[in-house]
Amino acid sequence: MGWYVFKRLLLIVPTLIGVVAINFFIVQLAPGGPVDQMIGRITGENTGQSTARIAGAAPMPGAVVLDPGARSQFQGAQALDPKLIEAIEKQFGFDKPIHERFFIMLWDYAQLDLGDSFFEKRPVITLIIEALPVSISLGLWSTLLIYMISIPLGVAKARRNGTRFDTWTSGIILVGYAVPAFLLAVFLILLFAGGSYFSWFPLKGLTSNNFETLSLTGKIFDYFWHLVLPVIAMTIGGFATLTMLTKNSFLDEISKQYVLTARAKGLEERQIMFGHVFRNAMLIVIAGFPAALVGILFTGSLLVEVIFSLEGLGLLGFEAIVKRDYPVIFGTLFFFTFIGLVMTLIGDLMYVLVDPRIDFETREV
Repeated sequence: MGWYVFKRLLLIVPTLIGVVAINFFIVQLAPGGPVDQMIGRITGENTGQSTARIAGAAPMPGAVVLDPGARSQFQGAQALDPKLIEAIEKQFGFDKPIHERFFIMLWDYAQLDLGDSFFEKRPVITLIIEALPVSISLGLWSTLLIYMISIPLGVAKARRNGTRFDTWTSGIILVGYAVPAFLLAVFLILLFAGGSYFSWFPLKGLTSNNFETLSLTGKIFDYFWHLVLPVIAMTIGGFATLTMLTKNSFLDEISKQYVLTARAKGLEERQIMFGHVFRNAMLIVIAGFPAALVGILFTGSLLVEVIFSLEGLGLLGFEAIVKRDYPVIFGTLFFFTFIGLVMTLIGDLMYVLVDPRIDFETREV
């Protein structure tokens, strides 16, 4: 197993480079980049003082339309002085060829330097560290609740397959599967956060403004009070698939020969279910926990964070895409990809932990 882990760790590096490279060149070649964003700001303000403040150039009298015939690859650049365009390009690093910018970024990443945000003027790693606790809170509590609900419900549905209980719970599961988390989040806000009916829960944020002045018990209560609505939205939107996966896994195991043999020996149904079937049926469910956590942490919480104004990784990445803040976009992508690859490896290790008969050493990586 050690050799398999070593090979998987070695594969992380080229996989990271490949994912970052593909996204880097696609995003860089797309229109509306940070230079276009800055040119839009300048031409929108249309004053010499604004131009000088943003680009770091000397104040220019009158309008900024100095060279209407100038040509540039950036939209709106024809209305500005070419020297100003050069200053903006240098400010964002676009004075270098695209391949040179890519290798510079890779070298910085190798030194764990994710660069500085174009518009926040702060290190990307600092922005990620500040946003990480929010996303971890949402992802961890939502994943735990999803597993705590889905596994018992899936086992109960398998044991009562075809009964009224199975039918009614399947209807509830279909509703949970059909309603997206962000739509449910909007409904919860309208209903319980002062939208149209009740004001029982806060509308946004993970803590109150007076959080620092609260006692330890007050801080814990305030923290979970803010988490109630977003976690409910993510849990209801995510438990359906895992419940059906648990049920189908148990049904598949129940039909196998060893279960029939155990019943023929006179073992109780509960002993058969939890002493024999559970371990085999839960293999795929338990081993998939890391992947499920990553999915909820980095993708499932995106719109929920936006709706509840929670400053997590999802909202950070969304705002970076809107602003074309390339260092934040690529930095968060690099972080997401790395965590995803590590969690995939942990998932494989959990397979072995749950079922020691699985041996990854005998297969190709």
